[in-house]
Amino acid sequence: MGMSVIISAADAQDAEEILKLQYLCFQSEAELYGNYRIDPLVQTLDSVRAEIAESLVYVARLGDEVVGSVRGSTDPEGTGRIGRLCVHPRLRGHGLGARLLRAAEAGLADQRAATRFRLHTGHRSESNLRLYQRAGYAAVGNTTGEDGVMMILLEKEAQAPAAYVASA
Repeated sequence: MGMSVIISAADAQDAEEILKLQYLCFQSEAELYGNYRIDPLVQTLDSVRAEIAESLVYVARLGDEVVGSVRGSTDPEGTGRIGRLCVHPRLRGHGLGARLLRAAEAGLADQRAATRFRLHTGHRSESNLRLYQRAGYAAVGNTTGEDGVMMILLEKEAQAPAAYVASA
């Protein structure tokens, strides 16, 4: 590849690239469910900007290109909520999703005092379920999203804070 993928906090200038990447990445999910109105495909640029301002948002960069992204926030009970994890299709299968997931977990634990993590994925999204299970998540229930897709809810307890190195 020649360059290392660097994971860092997103800033306001990343919003448009994040939205474009999200749109590209979630096409396969939309196809899997036969639903092109899933939440990630109808999100607006303004709402991505708001998430960057209010939440923890990390990007993976290959040179100047944003090739991955993840968001995290905490609820009043201290649960870190992780979402919109996406990796450019040409870079999938190389551990980048796991690195982004660890970055979100570390940021939520260290900066937002999260004591557990929760995320969700579509019930047919087998590769996502495998990733989350390998990362220690367990299914705790399901729900139907506003877009009509059945989502599997997964959780895990936060470990003791560990230093996360946001580099190669």
